[in-house]
Amino acid sequence: MPKILIVGGGYAGFYTAWKLEKHLRRGEAEVVLVDPLPYMTYLPFLPEVAAGSIEPRHAVVSHRRHLKRTKLITAKVTKIDHARKTATITPEGGEAWEYTYDQIVVTAGSVSRTFPIPGIADNAIGMKSIEEAVAVRDTLIGNFEKAAALPKDNPLRQRLLTTVVVGGGFAGIETFAELRSLANALLEKFPEISFDETQFHLIEAMGRIMPEVSLETSEWVLKDLAKRGAHVHLDTQVTSAVDGVVETSTGEKYPTDLIIWTAGVMANPIVVNGGDLPKEARGRISAQADLRVVDADGNVVEGAWTAGDVAAVPDLTGGGVGGMCVPNAQHAVRQAKRLAKNLVAVIRGEQPVDYVHKNLGAVAGLGLYNGAFQSGKIALKGFVAWVAHRGYHGLAMPSWERKWRVIWGWVHNFFLGRDTVQLGTTQAPRVFFETYASRPKPKVEEQPAPAEQPKVEEPAAAR
Repeated sequence: MPKILIVGGGYAGFYTAWKLEKHLRRGEAEVVLVDPLPYMTYLPFLPEVAAGSIEPRHAVVSHRRHLKRTKLITAKVTKIDHARKTATITPEGGEAWEYTYDQIVVTAGSVSRTFPIPGIADNAIGMKSIEEAVAVRDTLIGNFEKAAALPKDNPLRQRLLTTVVVGGGFAGIETFAELRSLANALLEKFPEISFDETQFHLIEAMGRIMPEVSLETSEWVLKDLAKRGAHVHLDTQVTSAVDGVVETSTGEKYPTDLIIWTAGVMANPIVVNGGDLPKEARGRISAQADLRVVDADGNVVEGAWTAGDVAAVPDLTGGGVGGMCVPNAQHAVRQAKRLAKNLVAVIRGEQPVDYVHKNLGAVAGLGLYNGAFQSGKIALKGFVAWVAHRGYHGLAMPSWERKWRVIWGWVHNFFLGRDTVQLGTTQAPRVFFETYASRPKPKVEEQPAPAEQPKVEEPAAAR
């Protein structure tokens, strides 16, 4: 029985395993999925998680709940030796071991792409995981609580009420707009804080935002953000973030406790650089249109497949950047579905089919009841686009179980309002226990008993 190893359980990895379970006959192949996390994160929902519009657990899909016939290993693949068809699997806190496979599917996704800017690694936070989105939400709400307790002339107050987002792509704009929307909602709960005290700055190195939409739509988004008191700085770069003070190429400085980095992604370097599969100039694994890995000469690497953000897959529709599919959820899901069918076809001695998918467009949520949608020359803005955003992503969320949880949460929020309770101390759960825990009293060293003095007899004459 052939062994299929899937490296990575994000969009592409989860969907590949899910569809293989559907297409493979029982006993036709063994499928093993390896990922350090036990769930898939639906990334388009991260801005809404950060804004308190979606419960964090509802934005992830449990591997073990939905993959019934796949063997799941919670660990990292730290090396791929395709020449020997072995992968080194390293569990947390355990010894590394090797797994021998017949077919490998590399779907390790992407990570935040950063630059060697002083202070960014120490003070910024990304928006690529559910944990980061929760931390951003708790930090913003926690900062409001701290600021409300300080006098208005305290410089720390202004720092706490300043948020900086770096990157003007879809992830950055959605995060920026959702957090501004959350801040506006918080102002109703914090009468001690005025609207003018809250500062939101987005820094973008290019001369425009959201390159996925038309220039007209992106300019409308800029005007809409300006109306809500959000400041977008175009043609501007971050030069330093030491001690949480964001300095820009224009000379401005913004002291802040919340810096969110969304300036691009790159293929997972641990997996890509830790193996012998061929990669292209941008560090992604090279693939042809049927999702099989190819070398520099275009020859198929037998037994190796790839999809999603980690892969350089040709866009046969001609709409991709540099002729390749852009790294987004839309392509990752559809590539995974095609990959599963192609892999089953090859196992059965049939021919694979090329992946072809024309981009359906782009839709962004810009806070409650506001959004932007672009598909070709068709553009929607405002409430209608927001409905399209929630409708599309609500249906795109995998499994009906998860769809209902997300949609039901939206219904609850419509009637009850968003939940603005922060649980920041979950990042350090033992803090209260350690503060109030009874500790043994320090031992007091016993002093040696004084030596007994010799008894002196009185002289007879003194008696």
